[in-house]
This record gives sequence, structure tokens and C-alpha cells, in this order.
Amino acid sequence: MTLQADERHEAYRRMLSIRSFEQALPKRIAAGEIPGAVHSSVGQEAALVGACMALRDDDYITGTHRSHGHPIAKGAELAPLMAELMGRSTGICKGRGGSMHLADTSVGIIGESAIVGGGIPLATGAGLSALERGTDQVSLAFFGDGAANQGVFHECLTMAAIWKLPVIFLCENNQWASTTPYRTTTSVDDIADRAQGYGMPGVIVDGNDVFAVYEAAKDLIERARRGEGPAILECKTYRIKGHFVGDPEMYRTKEEVQKVLEETDPIPRFEAKVLKAKAMTKKELEAIRTRVFVCTRVPRRRARHPRITPVPRAIPKRMPKTLSAADESATELKVTRRIVAIWTVNRAMSTAPGAASRPLKVPMTRLVTTQVDQISPKTRPNHNVKPSEWSSAHDPDRTTMAATSARS
Repeated sequence: MTLQADERHEAYRRMLSIRSFEQALPKRIAAGEIPGAVHSSVGQEAALVGACMALRDDDYITGTHRSHGHPIAKGAELAPLMAELMGRSTGICKGRGGSMHLADTSVGIIGESAIVGGGIPLATGAGLSALERGTDQVSLAFFGDGAANQGVFHECLTMAAIWKLPVIFLCENNQWASTTPYRTTTSVDDIADRAQGYGMPGVIVDGNDVFAVYEAAKDLIERARRGEGPAILECKTYRIKGHFVGDPEMYRTKEEVQKVLEETDPIPRFEAKVLKAKAMTKKELEAIRTRVFVCTRVPRRRARHPRITPVPRAIPKRMPKTLSAADESATELKVTRRIVAIWTVNRAMSTAPGAASRPLKVPMTRLVTTQVDQISPKTRPNHNVKPSEWSSAHDPDRTTMAATSARS
């Protein structure tokens, strides 16, 4: 056994924590407690834990959109992670990062990204920072097989190779890029073969064997610490769950997934291996299992967001479908007042503290053109006018507003 006794216990605890955390999410999503898309890493625990166990606490990692397991594998606490997914201010990013943008600098997680391959340049920059500061820190970038076809992947490999940056590019080859099989979009059998083109080592390992991943990662990390440059580590694994929680998975059969899970599930493989080698006892495994739990209660305090200026009560909640023609002048004035009211509300929302500039919620042009025909033939736009002859006189917004202002 390559891992020491306490390290084996910790590796097993982290793998179980990842699995338990991921399995607790569907119920919370169904209850409406977790907003947005969520991507599960069930079945990939060995690749995450094996690599992170080979790193130091002050080493850096970057993750992907499927990254709940990466912080846990690096040693992050579960409760703040769950709070973050639920949008609570007690989360590791104060509830503003959510499922796909987790970061915890206390354990070296400098960021995760919903953009495919988005964490690769961050890890490369962290490696450059360590080199410039003269430390022996190492940066590790987790990414999927789909990200290996992104341009940023090749750009960062070139930079890391030329400058001999202490960066490990770890590919979690789970055989699926979203809903597309790996070999459908990639011409080579192994991502690690691409390392030859950049003059760096490329290592392939069984990504469902935590001991194999640990050994391979440890060798490449020590090589990087010695200043010998970057490397690619490809962990062959399998994505057990769909692309996202709730994915109908019409692109593969349940029998295929079940067969792979029974043959390659990293947690039973770990248990069988340590029991066979007599490195751990059933009693020790059971004791760890009973200690692993996912926090079921998180503080109720939610994240604070910029307040939006409330809508004045005098503004009607919705526009009527038809306008009365009994009093033409009054109707025109009523429509104009509502247009101005809508513009005022949208203006207040777009200029609220902390709110980004945004387009109007109700396009005024569409509102006027659907009701101007009910007002007066005098103010209707001439739709037969050629574009070259179009002018502000035919603008329905300006025409209606001008006519109403003159009469009022």
C-alpha cells in the first residue's frame, strides 16, 4: 500500500463524503432549496481524491462545472459547500458562486468555472505565480475530455512547456462530453498522447483506483517541484450520473451505466483492495462510514442581493387587452401615461445600486404599435413607406407621444 495508515483512512473518508454529498443533492433540488443546474461527479471520486492526496495544503487546484467533489477531495468542509449551493451567505463564496463557481483559498481552491476549460488558464497562471515568487508550490488543473479540444488547453500547454511551469494538467476522461461520446469528437484514443507535441510527459492511469492515481500524481508533482516542468495525467473513469441532475439520458442505456458501475465503482474497489491486503479491517471501514454524513441543516440566513426600487402602487399590474374608443383623447392620454410609467420603472431597476445595465422589460415600440391602431388614424404609422423614406415622423413612439402631448 502506497498510502500510510492515516492517509488511507482520510482517502476513504473523502471518497465517501463526495458520494454522500452528491447523493443528497437531488432531494434538495426537488424541494427547491438549490437553484440552477447541478452536475454530479458520482463515480469519479478516486481520480479527485487520489490526486489531491498527493498535493500539499498550499498547492493550488482549479475545477470544472462538475466540481462539488474537488473541494471535498482537497479538504474543504461540507457545511459551507452545501450552504453555497443553496445560495446562503454562510457559503464559501457567500452564496454568490453556486454549484459551478466554488472557491476556497484556505485549502488552495482558486476557482472553478462553468466554462468548459475555464479553469486551465487559472491553474497555469497560478503556476507562473509560484515560479516568479520562487516557491515550490504546484498547481493542478482538473478538466474533462471535452475541454481537451478547446483552444485554451493547447495555448496553456505551450506556455507551461516553454516556461517549465509547475502545473499538472489532469484530465478526468469520463467518456462523455455533455451528451456526446468521447470518441465522437476526439481523434486519439488517449488525451495523454498529446503531451508529446509539447515535450512533456503524458501518463495514463486507471481513474477508478485511488492508489494508482495517487502514485502517478505524486511522481509528476514531485517532478514539477524540482523545476522539471508540466505534465499531463489522464485518469480513465466514467460518469455514472447524467450530464446534470434530472438529465433523461436518452443517449445511453441504463444497463450500460449499471454494468460500468458494478465493475468500476471506486469505493467498493478501495474496500476490497485494503481488505485483501489487510491494510484496513471491516471494523475500521464501518467506523469511517458512520462518521461520514452530509450536513442536513444549514443556517437560514440567505445571501444579500442589491435591492430593487419597488414599483409605485399607482402603476397598473398589466395592460388591458383592448382600449375603449369612447373617449379618444382620454384613451391616448391613458396609453401615454402607462408608457411613461413602464419606462420609469425600468429606468429605476436598471439604475438600482449594484444592478447591471439591462434592456427594458417591456419594449415600448411593441407596446405602442399593438395599440396605436385603436387610437386614431391620424397617428397611425404608414407601413407602406419605403425604408429610405422612413423618418422620425413615422416612428410610432414619437408620433403617439407628440400627438398626445399637443392635445394634453
